[in-house]
Amino acid sequence: MASAVFGWIAESVQEILQISGLTLQTFLVLCVTFLLACVVFKRPRNLPPYPAGRVPVLGHLLALGRAPHLKLTAWRRQYGDVYTVRMGMEDVVLLNGYTTVKDALVDRSELFASRPLIYLLDRMFGFGKDITAARWGTGFRQRKKFATTALRNLGMKVGRGSIEEKIQEEADCLRNRIAENNGRPFDVTHDVAVAVANIICSMAFGKRYDYEDETFRELSEAIDTIFFELGAANVISVFPLLRFVPVVNRPGVNAMEAFYKILNLLREETSRHREHLDRENPRDFLDFCLLELEQQKKVDGLTEENVLYMTADLFFAGTDTTTNTLRWSLLYMTLNPDIQHKLQEELDVVVGAGLPTLSHRSQLPYVNACLLEVMRIRTLATVIPHATTQEVKAQGYNIPKGTQVLMNLHSLHTDPAYWPDPDRFDPERFLDAEGNVINKPESFMPFGGGRRGCLGEQLAMMELFLFFSTLLQSFTFKTPEGAPPPNTDGVFGLALTPHPFQLCAIPR
Repeated sequence: MASAVFGWIAESVQEILQISGLTLQTFLVLCVTFLLACVVFKRPRNLPPYPAGRVPVLGHLLALGRAPHLKLTAWRRQYGDVYTVRMGMEDVVLLNGYTTVKDALVDRSELFASRPLIYLLDRMFGFGKDITAARWGTGFRQRKKFATTALRNLGMKVGRGSIEEKIQEEADCLRNRIAENNGRPFDVTHDVAVAVANIICSMAFGKRYDYEDETFRELSEAIDTIFFELGAANVISVFPLLRFVPVVNRPGVNAMEAFYKILNLLREETSRHREHLDRENPRDFLDFCLLELEQQKKVDGLTEENVLYMTADLFFAGTDTTTNTLRWSLLYMTLNPDIQHKLQEELDVVVGAGLPTLSHRSQLPYVNACLLEVMRIRTLATVIPHATTQEVKAQGYNIPKGTQVLMNLHSLHTDPAYWPDPDRFDPERFLDAEGNVINKPESFMPFGGGRRGCLGEQLAMMELFLFFSTLLQSFTFKTPEGAPPPNTDGVFGLALTPHPFQLCAIPR
């Protein structure tokens, strides 16, 4: 029976070859190609639904437009909290809304704790040799724990041994720098970036930059280039083969060239630290890393490459996010003079003429509420890429292992169920009936959470409070006379950043 069936198949194949004029080799190649295509493009069963607007090859890329976070949140209203977006040839699952995102980020954190392959970011950071882009596993966990401990030893904490005094000194320098403008219109971006970068640079490799320092200016330009070009190079992340196509690959090339400038600086700093390493008294993050390279006690197989990429992580995360949050906060102060005045009244009563300190934080609920409202209304990380570590279910849908999952934080922070009239800037949302600040309200996760929560959250909040309160104590910020109000839409990229704008800092 079996031999008869085999003979029939062989005769059928021979007839097909004779009719089509194909050789046996070509026929087998076509069959293998077809089978591979079926495996690659077969849609897993019970995957969440697709929104309308999907086209061949590109998927939903065109439908997402220039503000994907807005489109993704609009689709939530039509398709629910869990749906699938086709990014080129890849299915990406979107999780929206507080209940669904918290379940993934916090309640079942390990199941969503990996990172997807994003070609340019992976190439920059050694394909997962850092912390931020690393896949889930022992290496990631050990590196993150090591970095968190080192930063705490270097002052990322409240109380004795805190970096508070250094932040205060830098805030005072920033205040003096801004005062030099004598109330004239200026763009605050560079000055804020230097001040913020000096905090993380002092912790990372023990260095402080002057506002006119040429090296820092080059680094700042490199960071700006990387963030701008990565936004323009999204198509390469979706279609990695395009990195070989001239002109199309230019944004990716520019981003990598800028990143190499930063890596070269870090290599120089690593060599300098190795020459002057005091093993009994590590001074900064690079010192802690060099000691670990020698001892190999806490991070298995730590290499110098890991050290470079981990330090680059700190440099990027510790500079760009805090800088842009401060820019947004000053922008919203210029747009809301009544809120700014109320905040300044609180500062005057509680702080007086001295510098704000972290001990004042509990006595300045309105200042804190203003910062929290800035982080809500203009969340920098509007969508966060994760990947599943095993097959999981979300609201009854199956999500295969290794699937890219985007956590739509914008949907949390603009949900009318939690934030009535979400497009209105209103710090009162973060105050209870007694006027105390609500630090952890529902549907508010600007730093993510769970296993992939931001390791620098405590440092960022210390910096934001001290920089913001010092500046508002010293100046009233206004839009230049005759100028239109600054644009609040933001520029979507690796972070949601403000459009360039000028303001006037009027001494109080």
